[in-house]
Amino acid sequence: MRKIVIKAFAKINWALDVVGKRQDGYHNVEMVMQSVNLYDILTIEEKAEDDIEIICNCDCIPLDSNNIAYKSARLIKETYGIVKGVKIDLHKNIPVAAGLAGGSADAAAVFAGLNRMWNLGIKLRELMSVSARIGSDIPFCILGGTALAKGIGDELVSLPPAEGIWMVLVTPDFHVSTAHIYRSLDLSKITVRPCIQGMVECLEKRDLNGIADHMKNVLEQVTLSMYPQINLIKEDMMKQGALGCCMSGSGPTVYGIFPDEDSARKGYNVLKERYSRCFVVDTKACGVEIIEEVL
Repeated sequence: MRKIVIKAFAKINWALDVVGKRQDGYHNVEMVMQSVNLYDILTIEEKAEDDIEIICNCDCIPLDSNNIAYKSARLIKETYGIVKGVKIDLHKNIPVAAGLAGGSADAAAVFAGLNRMWNLGIKLRELMSVSARIGSDIPFCILGGTALAKGIGDELVSLPPAEGIWMVLVTPDFHVSTAHIYRSLDLSKITVRPCIQGMVECLEKRDLNGIADHMKNVLEQVTLSMYPQINLIKEDMMKQGALGCCMSGSGPTVYGIFPDEDSARKGYNVLKERYSRCFVVDTKACGVEIIEEVL
């Protein structure tokens, strides 16, 4: 029976600006997005029965049609007329509801994995377009690497890959609702916005100090007002030698960039004693990676 094992990488936002609210209730954004080396592992196996089965090591994840991996498999089957079934074994490492696009990364892995396993031959941009029907972060997670995002986050332009930048991630022990944060955002009260072009230029030059200076997220002012613990994490990061730190997405994860791997690991060794969900990672040039296949 056909099987694919695939890594689904998390993302952070180098910079995140919200530029307006749309009539459909969504917000237009401008972001610079980045894949990082923290990943879930999905084992996708073909089934003779025409159904979708999800199993997961995390008991906070739904295993029915509310699961985003389930939705992705169903959309592939319906869109391309597939009458075979699939079993998806999802091993979660990316924290849930943490601003790291863990669910979107899993969905991206399903789209990429089933495209490969069933020899569908779907081109990258078509796959990204289809995936956007489920979630606006999924197209980036399929594209991966470093990218400029506009629209609702689904209008993507690849940037030169910013590989090998070391950082520490800290995810507090509470979840944040993205929808609630956006509903609470008052665009008229945004006082500091990121310079998106400046961030792009610093990434291209690999100017770590410049990158640190340009790391800004307009959602921070909303999330920090509700969860002041996030600011304490940022202060801890800076005390451990981070060049700069920022909240990813709608939070609550905070990432700090470091000059090199050694300094990142030193900071991690201190921070992991204070925070149960702490990770040392570097940046990646891909969003998904097939590590085993039996076709």
